[in-house]
Amino acid sequence: MAVPPSYSDLGKSAKDIFSKGYGFGVVKLDLKTKSQSGVEFNTSGSSNTDTGKAAGSLETKYKMKELGLSFNQKWNTDNTLATEVTVEDQLTQGLKVALDTSFVPNTGKKSGKLKTAYKRDFVNLGCDVDFEGPIIHAAAVLGYEGWLAGYQMAFDTAKSKLAQNNFALGYRAGDFQLHTNVNDGTEFGGSIYQKVNEELETAVTLAWTAGSNNTRFGIATKYHLDKDTSLSAKVNNASLIGVGYTQSLRPGVKVTLSALIDGKNFNAGGHKVGMGFELEA
Repeated sequence: MAVPPSYSDLGKSAKDIFSKGYGFGVVKLDLKTKSQSGVEFNTSGSSNTDTGKAAGSLETKYKMKELGLSFNQKWNTDNTLATEVTVEDQLTQGLKVALDTSFVPNTGKKSGKLKTAYKRDFVNLGCDVDFEGPIIHAAAVLGYEGWLAGYQMAFDTAKSKLAQNNFALGYRAGDFQLHTNVNDGTEFGGSIYQKVNEELETAVTLAWTAGSNNTRFGIATKYHLDKDTSLSAKVNNASLIGVGYTQSLRPGVKVTLSALIDGKNFNAGGHKVGMGFELEA
């Protein structure tokens, strides 16, 4: 049995079909480079087509593999500086410890988290301490012969109150994944992912809230025309139709075009389009 995914990655294949390959209402540029010394630079910029507001970020990553250390620093146009230092597989095999801090120079606001994760066959554990509160976040996923069971909680020590109480159950095979979850006893959800063949992937999501008759569902698919081109489409019960087209122009250059159409108000307009460029050198 392989190592099960973390709680946040349960049902990830279905989530990716609904989220990747789209960028509604924004024009975005991502640039990834790597220096000869091994430092990675990720630069991102975007502009909202509705408001015209621009945003950007610069991220640097450096890994010292022989020591299991990695340094990650990120700055964005909101003037927030985030730093993360991670040690992995040093104290014991499968254990990852990270210190994540952020600082806003304009206001002087500071925050920090101590993150720990441990994974091995059949089990994936995580425990984070948010110093603001402090709030303890913990999660566990057990896996056996394709079956997955997970629990996630958050405890606010200042209020001595359980702030989050989530359960999940699923099944994962090579080309099929089933995921169900209950959040705080009121939010119910589920997803199904299937890889029909090498070219076609499909996903279905379903969600509802206790005490409400409003059931939310969606269907999505991704079709690979060839190794460089893919088409994506999705629709939900609100008649919102999303389409996306991704093309690798050449190695390291990818462009994504997407559109969101309001099927209920087709003639009224208000539809959104988006464009994204990814450059890697």
